[in-house]
Amino acid sequence: MFLSGPRARMRSLACVSLVVAIVLTFVLMIVFGMRSDYDEMHPFVAELLPAGHCLCHASSNFECGSCLEQDRCAVSSNATNFAPADDEWVYTYGRDDGDESLTPDQCGAAFPGLFEDVDRAVDRRSNDPITSQELANLKMYKGMVRAMIYEGELYVIAVRCMGEDHRQKVIGTLQSIHRAISVIPRRREMPNIEFAFTIEDMADDPSVPIWALTKRSKDESVWLMPDFGFWSWNREGIGPYSQIASDIIEREQIEPWEKKEKRLVWRGKLSFAPKLRRALLNVAKNKSWSDVRALRWWSTESMENDFVSSVDQCKYMFIAHAEGRSYSAGLKYKQTCHSVIVAHKLQWFQNFHYLMVSKGPQQNFVEVERDFSDLPDVMEDLLRNPEKARKIADNNVKTFRERYLTPAAQSCYWRALFHGWAKVSFRPELYEQTKDGQKQRRGVRFERFVLFESKDHLSYP
Repeated sequence: MFLSGPRARMRSLACVSLVVAIVLTFVLMIVFGMRSDYDEMHPFVAELLPAGHCLCHASSNFECGSCLEQDRCAVSSNATNFAPADDEWVYTYGRDDGDESLTPDQCGAAFPGLFEDVDRAVDRRSNDPITSQELANLKMYKGMVRAMIYEGELYVIAVRCMGEDHRQKVIGTLQSIHRAISVIPRRREMPNIEFAFTIEDMADDPSVPIWALTKRSKDESVWLMPDFGFWSWNREGIGPYSQIASDIIEREQIEPWEKKEKRLVWRGKLSFAPKLRRALLNVAKNKSWSDVRALRWWSTESMENDFVSSVDQCKYMFIAHAEGRSYSAGLKYKQTCHSVIVAHKLQWFQNFHYLMVSKGPQQNFVEVERDFSDLPDVMEDLLRNPEKARKIADNNVKTFRERYLTPAAQSCYWRALFHGWAKVSFRPELYEQTKDGQKQRRGVRFERFVLFESKDHLSYP
């Protein structure tokens, strides 16, 4: 017998209200889980968390390990083991790592494999050159800059920032570009180029030709540029990369490999990649080899008790790496330590990630599954085989701290990016016509832009 009238309507309303309440409860639990930075979470809520930008079962294949083979390039700080001819220049750590004025030939000899992403991008656009219309049609999202190098000078054409963090990253990137240009002999002879870049964690539209800090293997239109942090990063315990490297080297003279703690360290904000990072936290929980903890930036107690600086993390033999919203900018600081980097299969990569080798004689990091399910077995193996762990840590230092993360390497990469882009892009004009027919120079020289008041850096023009 079917009910009708007021009673039926009340029952229907009650059913609808129950369904709405259940849906809202699920939504609130997911929102809470994604935004929470607390270590503990109910397993049911943790299971509901979406993967976000860091997919739990996806990774990129970007290894360029052949670049590190002894017959192709020297990763050892002892360059003499190659017995070059007297007139053959060979990169030497301690002499060349801080030289930002290496010639193109020297850059190629010193850093094979570093320009892999530029080479791939050039190949992709060789038959389909980048046009001025493509750049003109770019939507200027927050965190984006449009700029030009004309007769060896850097011009800022347009900037869109959202807050002080964006502003500092934009200035750091422009400073890096300007420094790479400034050391070029006869720089007025370099090709004129116009380009756009973003300092966001990912390109808002990866289908357009843009320079970015990171990308996935499928983002073929994105050209990778060096991280702003190589200039400097205004965060607790960081600053200029070269200063961090010097501090780490000084620290490890006091605390060499033999004195390092035989534990795995990781600190991070869980809400940047809740499912991925909580997997690391859960797998490492209560393990004797673990010093893995969440960091709550807003908590004075957490910052006082849990914070580990970029230099202090080097006291550990093993350092874990986990991606964030996309890539994690902290990896370069970890790779500067004489430690074993333990990283899950990466989905997002930077310009120097092609040199990460997970197996073989040149292995310079240890790779685990994205859910960290094999982490306990990996750690037990490393602890049982200290010579194996030491060899990986040695390769990490020789590959990254002593070569591919140096100021010389980053300057070489910037210039390779300029020239690669020029091969497949249009030549910009320095002047444009105003609405009233007057001739007007486009943009403003970087040297002037950098002196603007901070508020004027946020949106230009």
